[in-house]
Amino acid sequence: MAAHETIETLSGALMSDERILNVSERKLLSILIQRANQNIQPENKNLPDAIARIVGEIVTERACGILERTLTQQMLKELLGPVTRTEIPMRLGSPPSLPPASPDGPRPPGPTPPGIQVRDLHQTMRLGSPPSLPPASPDGPRPPGPTPPGIQIRELPARNSQASSGSIALAEKPQILPAQYVLLEEFLAPEELHDLMQDTLARETEFQISEVIAPGMPGGITDFEHRRSHVLVNLGERHDVLLHRLQACLPKVIRKLGQDPFRPSRVEMQITASNDGDFFCWHCDNAGEAIASREITFVYFFHREPKAFRGGELRIYDSRWDNGAYVPTQNYRAIVPQQNQVVLFASSLAHEITPVECPSRAFTDSRFTVNGWFHR
Repeated sequence: MAAHETIETLSGALMSDERILNVSERKLLSILIQRANQNIQPENKNLPDAIARIVGEIVTERACGILERTLTQQMLKELLGPVTRTEIPMRLGSPPSLPPASPDGPRPPGPTPPGIQVRDLHQTMRLGSPPSLPPASPDGPRPPGPTPPGIQIRELPARNSQASSGSIALAEKPQILPAQYVLLEEFLAPEELHDLMQDTLARETEFQISEVIAPGMPGGITDFEHRRSHVLVNLGERHDVLLHRLQACLPKVIRKLGQDPFRPSRVEMQITASNDGDFFCWHCDNAGEAIASREITFVYFFHREPKAFRGGELRIYDSRWDNGAYVPTQNYRAIVPQQNQVVLFASSLAHEITPVECPSRAFTDSRFTVNGWFHR
C-alpha cells in the first residue's frame, strides 16, 4: 500500500473515533468545509485546503495523545504487570473562617472558591485552613454567604489512638469536625469511563428505589421526604476496576485528611442515579450501629456528555458533636458534580445532596455517582 493510501485509511479511522472528534464536531466540520467549497471566492481559493489542514492537525494531535497513552500503558503492563495510577491530581479541601450568619435570615451560598495551589511531589493539591467557627444557630443549619479563599496550611498530623502502654485508647470525639475533603481529578482512564457509562445505561431496569437507614432499624427504609433516587448495588465487571483505583489512593487520602492509618475491613459500593427532583437531605454515613464502622466516604461523579442536568451539589458541613451524633453547623463546602472526579471525606461529616434539575427526565440524562464507604 502506498504512503498516501496508508495515511488516508488511518485518517478515516481516526475521524470516526469519538475520543478524537465527537459527533457534534464532525458534523460542524463537514458543514464548514461544504459551505467553504460552495461559496469560495477566487481570491480565497485556498480556504478549504487551509481548513482541511487545520482539521488534520487537530486529529493528529489528539490521536497521538491517545496512542501514546495506550502504548505506554501496554508497555508498563507487559513489564510490570497491572499498573497502579498513583499520580492522580489531588486537592485537599477544608473550610475557612466564616463570619456569623446574617440576622436577617439565610443567604444563598456562593460557589466554592479555588484554593491556593501548592506543589507536593507530583501531586497538585488544594489546601484550605481549618475554621474558627461561630456558635451554631439554635434554629439548625443555615447556608453561609460566599466562601472566601483559604490560606496555605501545613499537612495535618495524624491523630494517635494508641495509649502509651500499647493498648487501644478510646479517643474522645472532637467537638467540631471541619468539612475537609480530598478531590481527585481524571480518576478513570477515558476507556474505563466510557465502559462504566455504557454499562450503567444498559442496566436501567436493575436500579431500585433508594433507601435510608434509620437509627434503631435493622435495615433500610424508603423515605421520600429524606431521600429520592435509584441505586444499583451490584456493579458487576466495573467493581474491580473502581475498587483497585480507590484502594491505590486510600493511604495518601488518609494522610491528607489527618486520620489514623487503617486497613479497610470491607468496602461498600453502589451506583446512584439522581433525576429530576431527586435529593438526599443532610445525614452522616456512620450514624447507626449497623454502619458505625464506616470510616471514609467516596463519591465518584460521571454523566453523559453534554451534561443535561443542573444542581445535585454535594454539600459537606462543618459538623458539631451533639448528644451522641454529629449535626451540621451553618458552614459548608459545596462541590458541583464534574465529569470523572471523585471526592473522599470522613464518614462522620454531615452532608447532603441538593435537588437535581433534569428537564428531560430521561434516565440517560441523570446525575450518576459511584458512592460507597471504606470500613475500619
